[in-house]
Amino acid sequence: MTFVVPFDGSELAEAALVRAVEFATALDEDVTAVTVVPERKRYAREKGWIEEGEQFDIDLIVETLRTQVETVAPSATFEYERIREFPPEAEIADHIERLALECDPSVVFLGSDNVGRVVTPLTSVGVHLAAEESYDVFVVRHRAPPKIDTLEAHAEFYSADDSRSG
Repeated sequence: MTFVVPFDGSELAEAALVRAVEFATALDEDVTAVTVVPERKRYAREKGWIEEGEQFDIDLIVETLRTQVETVAPSATFEYERIREFPPEAEIADHIERLALECDPSVVFLGSDNVGRVVTPLTSVGVHLAAEESYDVFVVRHRAPPKIDTLEAHAEFYSADDSRSG
């Protein structure tokens, strides 16, 4: 069994990764973070991977994301795909879903504040991934630690910046 986390470096993706590790530790499972990196400067700016005017270096972006994963989840595997095009969000979701399915996940941990709402944006990667029926989906909506007593909270993650807690 593998827990998969679509990872774009955002606060909620990071929280989903931490939550997946907490559950994986309790259940003795593996965790894989999957990332799709379009080779386009605009997308990188939208994701906060680079600042306005900063040079686009895809290798640096991938390494930064890998380091972020290794920092909060040293035992997790990091898989990524570089794509040349800048497709609509739904097509990016297709790439992410394909990467996730290659891991044969039992659970996908999604960091999203809008999955499952009555009104959801059609471009949400989370909505697309949540529709897949071959795995369960665990939605992480807050950065706060889990309220399940048998899970050991990732101390460094939750104490790193309490002002970001949700």
